[in-house]
Amino acid sequence: MSIGIVFLVIFLAVMIGVGIWGMRKTKTLGDFFLGGRTLGPWISAVAYGTSYFSAVIFIGFAGTQGWQFGLNALWIAIGNAIIGAGAAWLVLARRTRRMTQNLDAMTMPEFLQERYGAKHLKPVAASLIFFFLLPYSASVFKGLGHLFETVFRIPYDIALLIMILFTGVYLILGGYFAIAVTDFIQGIIMFFGAAVMVLVLTAPEGGLLGIMDKIQANYPINVPAVQQPSVLTVFSLVFMTSFGTWGLPQMTQKFYAIRNEKVITKAAVVTTVFALMIGFTAYYTGASSHVFFDINTVPKNAAGMIQYDLIIPTLLTNKLPQVLLALILLLILSASMSTLSSLVLVSSSAVAIDLYPSRQEAKAGKDRSVAMMRFLSLIFIIISYFISRFQIGIIVYLMSLSWGVISGSFAAPYILGLYSRRVTKAGAYAGFFTGTAVMIALFFILGSSRSPLAASIAIIAPFIVVPAVSHFTRPPARERLNKAFAGV
Repeated sequence: MSIGIVFLVIFLAVMIGVGIWGMRKTKTLGDFFLGGRTLGPWISAVAYGTSYFSAVIFIGFAGTQGWQFGLNALWIAIGNAIIGAGAAWLVLARRTRRMTQNLDAMTMPEFLQERYGAKHLKPVAASLIFFFLLPYSASVFKGLGHLFETVFRIPYDIALLIMILFTGVYLILGGYFAIAVTDFIQGIIMFFGAAVMVLVLTAPEGGLLGIMDKIQANYPINVPAVQQPSVLTVFSLVFMTSFGTWGLPQMTQKFYAIRNEKVITKAAVVTTVFALMIGFTAYYTGASSHVFFDINTVPKNAAGMIQYDLIIPTLLTNKLPQVLLALILLLILSASMSTLSSLVLVSSSAVAIDLYPSRQEAKAGKDRSVAMMRFLSLIFIIISYFISRFQIGIIVYLMSLSWGVISGSFAAPYILGLYSRRVTKAGAYAGFFTGTAVMIALFFILGSSRSPLAASIAIIAPFIVVPAVSHFTRPPARERLNKAFAGV
């Protein structure tokens, strides 16, 4: 795997170089967190796509859903591309860009506070982001550490420190500008690496259509009808991973940072194509495991249970040449580091911008707000290391709940607040706490294996609660609404 080490060194050197370049462009808090709102369609679109997908989709999701769902897993890829990527840009980006600028809001908690005049919602929302996104970022660090340990034979602790160091350097130096540029580089690697991976895997088996025929023939043999997922299971997973992204702060931040509204249509097209390529190749590769394995040869543990996380690594190791395998590992690393940097930045902002008075300092023109943001980003990266290194039980639960809690809490107050003047402060509070409570309750009632269904219900319920409560409560002041909706 010496060629992999060479690729890795070059990749990390480029990341550091971009961080140094970004530092020269980062003078204010707005520069650090939003890149000065100057990013064009290609960089913005690819930054959104790379934040969407991490190693989880290539290793965990592709292996698990590919084996369990067969070709039905491709519905997830279609939903992610059309709803989670393209539609999100077309429905949310223009109003988000305009209204956050009108309200001088840089973060999701700050937007909710300014939109509804809900001064207590900002610290509550920021605390929720911190408690759930930070453990999620730590889980990505953990996955990368195990990837390095397995492939490059680097001890887990050392691999973890390497990832913490390099992610921290380019993030802390260059802020969001460095993240967006590195995401663009990583996105190119992901796009072409994924395409080459599928071509190499499918060519000996009759190409894409030939593989599909074999998957359809082998899937019922490997997964009997009683074990195949229901339509509800497939739908809830598509819904959670597609519409659920509309309420995730690390995704909506990309809309705040675009240069102007003219880039939105092009960004929507680019993001859709990118997401379709990454999603399709990942889940298609996972489903093709039914061609390369059967129920007896699929990776299992000593107890005879299928090890879904080993399906894709085993498949790639057995079927790809060393050079291409090294490139695919770089693809997985790129996907994870882009997601990771966005998570750490947004998690850090929950304290650095929303809870600590650096935002007020920035408005007052004090330069130390940027230094404080960098310092707190470093602190959260260090915290991520310790969470990754020592897997505490409560942290594992927070990781499992993160997607449903965050999206369930934020989606309805955020999306309805963009489109309706009638949504009230009480309605926003009610929707926020409904999403949190429903997700936590259903997670324990239904069990972790049905968390996509729990998350889907948690996302939908606030869209009923928010209008209902708003109907009986007083709307925000007309001046506040006129300011928020100016030019919309």
